[in-house]
Amino acid sequence: MKKQLILEDGTIFIGKGFGSDTETIGEVVFNTGMTGYQEIISDPSYCGQIVTLTYPLIGNYGINRDDFESINPAVKGLIVKEAADFPSNWRNEYTLDEYFDMKKIPGIAGIDTRKLTRIIRQYGTLKGAICSIEKDPNEVLEQLRRTPLSTNQVKQVSTKNAYPSPGRGKRVVLVDFGMKHGILRELNHRDCDVVVVPYHTTADEILQLRPDGIMLSNGPGDPKDVPEAIDMLKGVLGRVPLFGICLGHQLFALACGANTEKMKFGHRGSNHPVKDLATGKVAITSQNHGYTVEEESIKNTKLEITHIAVNDGTVEGLKHLDYPAFTVQYHPEASPGPEDANGLFNQFIDMMEKHKQEVTANA
Repeated sequence: MKKQLILEDGTIFIGKGFGSDTETIGEVVFNTGMTGYQEIISDPSYCGQIVTLTYPLIGNYGINRDDFESINPAVKGLIVKEAADFPSNWRNEYTLDEYFDMKKIPGIAGIDTRKLTRIIRQYGTLKGAICSIEKDPNEVLEQLRRTPLSTNQVKQVSTKNAYPSPGRGKRVVLVDFGMKHGILRELNHRDCDVVVVPYHTTADEILQLRPDGIMLSNGPGDPKDVPEAIDMLKGVLGRVPLFGICLGHQLFALACGANTEKMKFGHRGSNHPVKDLATGKVAITSQNHGYTVEEESIKNTKLEITHIAVNDGTVEGLKHLDYPAFTVQYHPEASPGPEDANGLFNQFIDMMEKHKQEVTANA
């Protein structure tokens, strides 16, 4: 079953289809991770995007029940050099082809992913379509040009209703902008009493839950498309300790008066070095974002840069100078990826405990 990948600049790749026969349009991005494809395709932050995996062999250990970052993938499609037909792993339950067919997601294999990645690096992310080989490319190009990219991705992937994940430790309200299950897992591992709430939950509704801390999750798209969250953050800052990851980091910056901007092709992979400015230590991190906090915009705020990307110098961490709040652009829950930054969850627990002691002492 041949398929074609058509980019909005007119570039056409011909390959072998797998998964669903449906056609799809999305923003074409690339991820440099060598492993963890199951976590990547189930990461809600890829909502609206067609993901290119630069590692040449994908699907060789199959799909299992345990490594999902969400129940229903939001990715629009997958592009690989080679999709393994016969995975070999004791946990394997489905092939990549079987799983994508079951979830109605199209994929294309057998194309030059190195060439595609170089195009994206040179020109930036592009809209693209995966479709039948019989489809007229000119028709597809016209459709690409008149089809805008979605701006409500967070609404699509956030939980519709609040729900608890009980524990006996600190009460944490986890705001779901497209949460990876790894974040919830790390909080549960520390026995936090977690309440997961939708992206549009107000400051008053969160404070009524009497949290010891607030966690802002990752999520897809442009942070400026989520004004409800910015308003909420202005209402809770300084009242409850706060920890933000990825999109949560960007929303925190906007709420504090900084600005965000779209990157040329973003950071997506599990091998990104990040420097802690306080210690000089470099951690290898997992990342997935197409927007960044504009460094110049931080100067007139109460924010301080705590981490930077070694490769391009972009902002990777912030803390508030007056309030107990810090955020990072990368993923300390590391699914997939290294666990160098996992200690940030312990830092969050310590910050909640310190804040509670200070409140008690001043009561």
